[in-house]
Amino acid sequence: MRNFSAGHVQQFILVGFPTSPLFQLLLFGLFLAIYLLTLFENALIIATIWLTQSLHRPMYFFLGHLSFLELWYVNVTVPRLLGAFLTQDRRVSFVGCMTQLYFFIALACTECVLLAVMAYDRYLAICEPLRYPCLMPPNLATRLAAASWGSGFFSSMMKLLFISRLSYCGPNIINHFFCDISPLLNLTCSDKEQAEIVDFLLALVMILLPLLAVVASYTAIIAAILRIPTAQGRQKAFSTCASHLAVVVIYYSSTLFTYARPRAMYTFNHNKIISVLYTIIVPFLNPAIYCLRNKEVKDGLRKTVLGRCYCASDVSD
Repeated sequence: MRNFSAGHVQQFILVGFPTSPLFQLLLFGLFLAIYLLTLFENALIIATIWLTQSLHRPMYFFLGHLSFLELWYVNVTVPRLLGAFLTQDRRVSFVGCMTQLYFFIALACTECVLLAVMAYDRYLAICEPLRYPCLMPPNLATRLAAASWGSGFFSSMMKLLFISRLSYCGPNIINHFFCDISPLLNLTCSDKEQAEIVDFLLALVMILLPLLAVVASYTAIIAAILRIPTAQGRQKAFSTCASHLAVVVIYYSSTLFTYARPRAMYTFNHNKIISVLYTIIVPFLNPAIYCLRNKEVKDGLRKTVLGRCYCASDVSD
């Protein structure tokens, strides 16, 4: 990074969403509302899991980690985007761009691994219900969650080591609303083959392998559900993993569409729209998906919210 800053581009310009001033204000209001609701929803889920004793189980432990992750996920990209809507200042320093890239990749990779861990947890709960407490004790859940975070941040560090060493001679305009890998690699004026190989290999490890684990887990889950003799039993078993399956489908489909397309199909304008889906919309929808499909979470939310309301009314009385 010192070699780069000695004589080349010192800052980048994020194009964002160039539209009329009125539409910029409309987009600002829309993204601000989604951002604040996302923070509130995920914080409420974390508090509910923390305060509800019946939710102190591995399934909800991982859900709490997912909500905590997405609190940071939206904070990596959305505040900078909101500021650009208001001030029209789309400049970002080289160090600021690399910092945003690092945390964005780290959180995205962590989510991929965490979703695979959650799929494995659902596989054990449905396919091995009697041995589930032994196969998924609390200490193992803690280690799996820590491994998800550690692998995500480590892989991001490896990617950044290669991307930040490239030379960027200009132009310095990034046709995106945050610093992402592909737009940056397209701006470099040095040989990027090594960085692209590292990015590809780590993408295989951090995206494809967790996806294969998810597919294997749900193949076994579906096979086990189909063997249940009653329709009510099948429905009850499927309801325990339907929320997670919906989140996995939305997240992986948008991620793979963005990063696994052939270069001939790649356009930055389409890429920005898809990026909005998995960086802003998915963190906003995930709490609603889990709450609407999970009776235990809904009950815990009612107790948390109503309990606080009763406490507040008692204090006022």
